[in-house]
Amino acid sequence: MRFAALLIVLSAACAAHAQAPLPQAALDVAAQLRERALADDTGYRIIESLTTEIGPRLPGSEADARAVAWAEAKFAELGFDRVWTEPVTFPKWERRSERAAVLGAHAQPLLVTALGGSPGGTVEAEIVRFADFAALEAAADAEVAGKIVFVDFRMRRSRDGAGYDEAGPVRGRGPSVAARKGAVGFLMRSIGTSAHRVANTGLTRFEEGATPIPAAATSLPDADQLGRLLERGPVRVRLELDCGWNGEYTSRNVIGELRGREAPDEIVVIAGHLDSWDLGTGAVDDASGIGITMAAGRLVAQLPQRPRRTLRVIAFANEEQGLIGARQYAERYAGALAGHVVGVESDFGAGRIYAFNTSAKSASHALSAQIAQALAPLGIEFAPDRGGPGPDIVPLAQRGVHWAWLGQDGTQYFDLHHNADDTLDKVDPEAVRQNVAAYAVFAWLAAEAEGDFAPAAAMGGAD
Repeated sequence: MRFAALLIVLSAACAAHAQAPLPQAALDVAAQLRERALADDTGYRIIESLTTEIGPRLPGSEADARAVAWAEAKFAELGFDRVWTEPVTFPKWERRSERAAVLGAHAQPLLVTALGGSPGGTVEAEIVRFADFAALEAAADAEVAGKIVFVDFRMRRSRDGAGYDEAGPVRGRGPSVAARKGAVGFLMRSIGTSAHRVANTGLTRFEEGATPIPAAATSLPDADQLGRLLERGPVRVRLELDCGWNGEYTSRNVIGELRGREAPDEIVVIAGHLDSWDLGTGAVDDASGIGITMAAGRLVAQLPQRPRRTLRVIAFANEEQGLIGARQYAERYAGALAGHVVGVESDFGAGRIYAFNTSAKSASHALSAQIAQALAPLGIEFAPDRGGPGPDIVPLAQRGVHWAWLGQDGTQYFDLHHNADDTLDKVDPEAVRQNVAAYAVFAWLAAEAEGDFAPAAAMGGAD
């Protein structure tokens, strides 16, 4: 931890001492949990189990159903007081086959993967290249009509994932914009940072009024190849996708709970998502989050007594296609969300956690400062000006539930995200143990505290 950050934590803890919501005994237990987690490999073993026994878990697939049964059994095995599932219904998208090739004098295959939500179809046309989404949006319809749009935006590598946010519109809105301008197909440089010949999938949505067109991503080396070919003259491509929507499917959120000893209706949520895309085995996205949160819950379950509040560990369904399990959870519990004290999600791989924040967003917030102090020995700094809710916590945060952020190092994350390289061998067991320790400490202290995560201003203090 940097010296300045340590001073923030210590000064905040001293200022909050008189109103500290956590007694020393609770902090002592947190220290014990921290050390036990660092010597325990349960989190990694859970990740290994899910990725080996189930493999990729595309929402609506046969593996989705097996993953739900696996999660129920795992929660029970780990000693949770209560385990149950809740239905999550959504349209089912299927991938069957995909192929692309450059035609003509420089004929050669291209490695591609269909974007989730793409229709099937075969199109053959000249490609037109745009450097980024803004350039596509600004293009005249005549420049695009009858062609395959190729958006060649290069995502930058970043620790906090900011590069992904910058690239997001290419995949999320690019196919719709191309379709409205008359394109017959859409091809994009993958949103990713891997130099390997792997293509990254992910969801796209076609806006109302846009006729869906086949949409795919190509690997970074293939995108570079297209760029070089375009320097030599026009490039014609054939894109063949067999995929599309096929009815509705009902999956399940799977929930394991440790019931609070004094305030069972006050709930602390820690979460991951059970589904994954289908190209790898979903090890970093998000079997790691499932393993980290389940293992943290297990450590709390092994304590001599339950925390004051209820701890709820949720394995959300179908995060990848629009936070669907999380949205339906928020709707189902809309009348009871006042009892949800705080939520945090592990959904950014298995890199070491380097920073912590809560929606209090204040270094003087007593509970946040105490938790930060307990996390500091793990190399985690208090960063009250950074972070935000994890994806599946967003629907809860939008309804007023407080959030916490345990920021994982994502420098390498987008080498693996949504592509075939997302496999168990990329998961570092030592980093997983540090993650489990952080989640166990946070879960215990948030559930044991008498204070909440209301912003300091709302509590009568200075923000």
